[in-house]
Amino acid sequence: MSAATDRLGRVLNLMPYLLARPGIRIADAAEDLGVTAAELRDDLQLLWVCGLPGYGPGDLIDMSLDGDTVTITYDAGIDRPLRLTPDEGLALMVALRTLAETPGLAHRDAVERALAKIESAAGEAADTAGRVAVRGPADSDRTAEVRGALDRGRALRIRYYTAGRDVSTERVVDPMRLLTVGAWSYLEAWCRRAEAVRLFRLDRIDQLTELSEPSAPPPQAQPSDLRGGTFRPTADQPQVTLLVDRGARWITEYYPCEQVDPQPDGRWRVRLRASDLTWARRLVLGLGADVEVVGPPELASAVAAEARAALAAYGID
Repeated sequence: MSAATDRLGRVLNLMPYLLARPGIRIADAAEDLGVTAAELRDDLQLLWVCGLPGYGPGDLIDMSLDGDTVTITYDAGIDRPLRLTPDEGLALMVALRTLAETPGLAHRDAVERALAKIESAAGEAADTAGRVAVRGPADSDRTAEVRGALDRGRALRIRYYTAGRDVSTERVVDPMRLLTVGAWSYLEAWCRRAEAVRLFRLDRIDQLTELSEPSAPPPQAQPSDLRGGTFRPTADQPQVTLLVDRGARWITEYYPCEQVDPQPDGRWRVRLRASDLTWARRLVLGLGADVEVVGPPELASAVAAEARAALAAYGID
């Protein structure tokens, strides 16, 4: 979330910056904007496909990249002041209010300043926007509690439900940041129980108490790289191989898979890493008849045993 937000801010700043400095060296522009030359070139490539509706010749932003310098040759009207209709202004104000409540948002103060300026210029539309209730996700109250602890620099005692093992544990954590990945909000913190950085999904925090002691993550507690998602498979995690029917193919889009091979009978042979075999057993049982375990043998045995126990409970041999 933060990386995407930072890049959006850079790209929005690029046009007025470059229009005022035709022929500037890319290295100088990168230094002024606080990015690497490679990042700036990537942003310029993105600008090249932006422009006006129609997105054909004469609609898109154009520029001259002459060796190590850049000059904007067509700005697609981005130099003209923006004029919003009342409906557009209302939508933008509601969107900014929602954005300001997003966990992990970089430069929240900049969003709030922009919102204040738009409200000041919007007149009656701002009064209408003020009557629109912006409701966050179900964990919004928990978000406010965690954000308060972060702002005050306090440690937290939490009771956390781990879905993969179907257990709840109590632990003391040193909060590092709030962030959103996909549809979920997370607290990233140093867990004193695990002695490692952990991600805690906010809707799975059953209890939370702010402690009087300060939050003190150790020097080795570094933010995680979540560009590929929250689950990062490693070679030491168990490898699971499944045969999945059409009804279970969605798992190949939802979970990182190492290999997906169509089979002659129409099924797919899927290989993936699991955080542990308990999680894998719950996944397989939830998929029912749409999946068959190929390996490892202990997973196949555990699934078969639980299936037999379920049948026995209904008096079925």
